[in-house]
Amino acid sequence: MESIHKQRVAIVTGGSRGIGRAIAERLAADGQAIVIAYSSNSDEANKTVQEITEKKGCAIAFQADVADEAAVSRLFDKAEEVFGGIDVVVNSAGIMILDTVANFDLDKLDRMHRTNIRGTFVVNQQAARRVRSGGAIINLSTSVKKIALPTYAAYAASKGAVDAISLILAKELRGRDITVNAVAPGPTATELFLQGKDTETIEHMSKMNPIERLGRPEDISEVVSFLAGPARWINGQTIYANGGMV
Repeated sequence: MESIHKQRVAIVTGGSRGIGRAIAERLAADGQAIVIAYSSNSDEANKTVQEITEKKGCAIAFQADVADEAAVSRLFDKAEEVFGGIDVVVNSAGIMILDTVANFDLDKLDRMHRTNIRGTFVVNQQAARRVRSGGAIINLSTSVKKIALPTYAAYAASKGAVDAISLILAKELRGRDITVNAVAPGPTATELFLQGKDTETIEHMSKMNPIERLGRPEDISEVVSFLAGPARWINGQTIYANGGMV
């Protein structure tokens, strides 16, 4: 479905690195104007903006803690001020801390849940209020909820909340012509995923799907591009982008 507006406008949180960066670059290549929200790394955010603009795309960067409702409100204000409105919101900001349930540091649990659960809720709250008709809200979940790997309980729990928020918000936006979906990547070769893993672990995880490789950020951005543009009949779903891992 083509927007009634001249150019679709997308906010991408966590858009300075990894999967979020690939999403920002793909949506820009699709012709959308991009607002990259980043938490602290302004250098990487500005590099992403530069790469987009060098390819004749349109992008700006804006610092915001996704769990801070005032900061997120200012982020949406900025998008509306610069580009005139908001059509797509992709919430890919998230952190991953791993340990067993028995040993997990509860302060770290609270920190991760603040970003992954509260942050998702805050971003979706603003999106629900401001996204224009014909728009899309897309949240990043995880495939580890299905495969139940040891040490991933806290992270998977936080992403289970993302799925719940997405499904229920889709129903709450009845009559608005706004889709809400979650995308659940499998193991994807990003800095976040590779950090702290030895070669044997990475090799094992790359063989867990029948295609027998790790995902690439571009694999995930392709799915988001579909949901952010033509996929008007997919709504309230969690899409597993993981090469067939079960």
